[in-house]
Amino acid sequence: MKQIHLFQANDFSEKGMKRFLVHDSPYFKILNFNFLPGQSLPLHAHDVEGQVSLLILEGEGEYLAGEEQTIPVAPGDIVICDIAEPHGLRARSSMRVLVTIAPPI
Repeated sequence: MKQIHLFQANDFSEKGMKRFLVHDSPYFKILNFNFLPGQSLPLHAHDVEGQVSLLILEGEGEYLAGEEQTIPVAPGDIVICDIAEPHGLRARSSMRVLVTIAPPI
């Protein structure tokens, strides 16, 4: 059993998105990304099979689903896609996101 106080374990950085590895196992990986307004995780894809989920814990922004496709996201929203599909995030306000990748890459 593992318990992590996520808001205490990871903060924000003026230099760019702050990443924290929450959990890594053969079954899945959990990451926490924290963004200040204007920071982003650029649109990208991975050439592997699997899925990724992005749960917005705090703040607002846009999920990047393609070169010209964005979806507004807010606390409580979860986006799930194949990891091979282009995906990314851009923060409009300070934003905390919990990302799960299965199987882990």
